[in-house]
Amino acid sequence: MSYDRDIVIAGGGLNGPALALGLAQAGFTVTVVDPRPRSARAEDNFDGRGYALALASTRLLDAIGVWSRVKSDAQVMNEIKVTDGRAGEGPSPFFLHFERGALEEGPMGHMLEDRFLYRAFLAAMDEDDRITLITEDSVVEQEVDTAGVTATLASGQTIRARLLVGCDGRQSGVQRRAGITRTGWGYGQTALVCAIAHEKPHDGVAHQFFMPPGPLAILPLPGNISSIVWSETDETAARFQSLSDEDYLAALRPRFGDFLGEISLAGKRFTYPLNLTVADAFIADRVALVGDAAHGMHPIAGQGLNAGLRDVGALVQVLDEARRRGEDIGTEAVLERYQEWRRFDTQALIAATDLTNKLFSNDNPLLRLGRDLGLGLVNAIPPLRRGMIREAAGLTGELPALMR
Repeated sequence: MSYDRDIVIAGGGLNGPALALGLAQAGFTVTVVDPRPRSARAEDNFDGRGYALALASTRLLDAIGVWSRVKSDAQVMNEIKVTDGRAGEGPSPFFLHFERGALEEGPMGHMLEDRFLYRAFLAAMDEDDRITLITEDSVVEQEVDTAGVTATLASGQTIRARLLVGCDGRQSGVQRRAGITRTGWGYGQTALVCAIAHEKPHDGVAHQFFMPPGPLAILPLPGNISSIVWSETDETAARFQSLSDEDYLAALRPRFGDFLGEISLAGKRFTYPLNLTVADAFIADRVALVGDAAHGMHPIAGQGLNAGLRDVGALVQVLDEARRRGEDIGTEAVLERYQEWRRFDTQALIAATDLTNKLFSNDNPLLRLGRDLGLGLVNAIPPLRRGMIREAAGLTGELPALMR
């Protein structure tokens, strides 16, 4: 049986290129199919989008040759402060503080703008002759048989491979065509996302401020700029998004506070609805799902991309080990190892983010008292605090080799 490539990846966002680079490094030939043009997210202008990369994720990026390209553009997160309160009233006196130097392995994480990360992925893929990037096209059909999978693109091109990987997001066509169903629900919340320029330096401190309608994350970027992920009820978020920039800032200020001085918008404003959506299986015949195609969760802990990169590390390792043993990488026996590895970890993370959001996104006095005391208790007990720091840094559980 002849194959055009070992693996076809549907989706060229961030997980798709990361997976392609990891697989190519292991010796596989890969085609990445991205519906967007190459320039879609590699423009020079800052648009406000950024990612919180856990320490384990930066290790993976380093291992696949990407981190060295972006490290100088990243902002280290020296500290993380978690507080609870109401807009305009300031935070509760009980808080959780992950301090500088808490991990001997290095900083807990970094913030990095989308444009720098995507541009680095493009450059790294261009330099590897085992990777073919097809842009402005998409996988529209997939036909599986005992020996392989044939992916048909919208352009009419067909690619024969041993395995098809869906990195095509929460509305994954690969998942749907494979007959995999999804489970999930909406939170009745919408995230307002933007970047804020501020008068005072942030000193690399990230803030998570829980309020009854939803959390506000203030995440440091290079210079006096922070990325904002601000969750409100759907109705309120729609109203705020429709405001002028001046009125939008007026609504944000009592929630943001004045600890960074005067604030102004830096870049575009975005919104996206918050929901939970999980594929009922991460694999099917000669198909595997990675990232949001497998699991989309609340951004409450900024773990969406980190969870996807953990999928990447696990799948690369499983496929590499299988090939070294002479196994067919697209068989159920091989792919089941990936699913077993990632399902428990993912379900635990989803349960934690879902419970945290439900616990903190309300104004029940008893729950407020309980969660505030809980934050203070964890902060006061070093082993508990250290455990949460390691979890936030992505250093717990069975780490793929690319993250060690």
